[in-house]
Amino acid sequence: MGYGRLDDTLRWYAIHTHHRQEDRAETNLMAWKIETFHPKLRVQRHHRYTGNLIRLTKSLFPQYIFARFHADRLFTKIRLTRGVHSVVNFGGDPVPIDDQIVALLQTQVREDGFVRIGEKLRSGDKVIIEDGPLKNLVAIFEREIEGTDRVMVLLSAISYQGRAVVERDTVKKVTSVERH
Repeated sequence: MGYGRLDDTLRWYAIHTHHRQEDRAETNLMAWKIETFHPKLRVQRHHRYTGNLIRLTKSLFPQYIFARFHADRLFTKIRLTRGVHSVVNFGGDPVPIDDQIVALLQTQVREDGFVRIGEKLRSGDKVIIEDGPLKNLVAIFEREIEGTDRVMVLLSAISYQGRAVVERDTVKKVTSVERH
């Protein structure tokens, strides 16, 4: 096993956690004053039995978080931290992650602490509502509603025009191929 040339600079590393223990590993590493980054998603699902819409928080990378530390001083301590399975390594030596990769991921985190995945919508974009009571209706994206996961869309019909507020992840931008 390696451990021969551990990096003495402050670098980011991927931490492999035990199953569903990302939060535990992160909390324990933070207790050691180690900077961590655990990107999370907010997802919506329909409850299997009731059909009700429920919101869940999930890790962007299940069983992985990022930690920034001096490997030469803290590698063994981190490997033995509760919730941590291992530090991603090659030949026994931890493999650092480029700061720019972590910085790019961090730019995708919104004010609410969750990562936004998917296309950026601009006012005037044509969207299709993919779920809920307005499913399959085509609308015009108007704006995001600050501090929520909801958006304002403009609905048009032959003799009706009105606005509706829907969950952000229920709308998808209509591409020229998908004309409805």
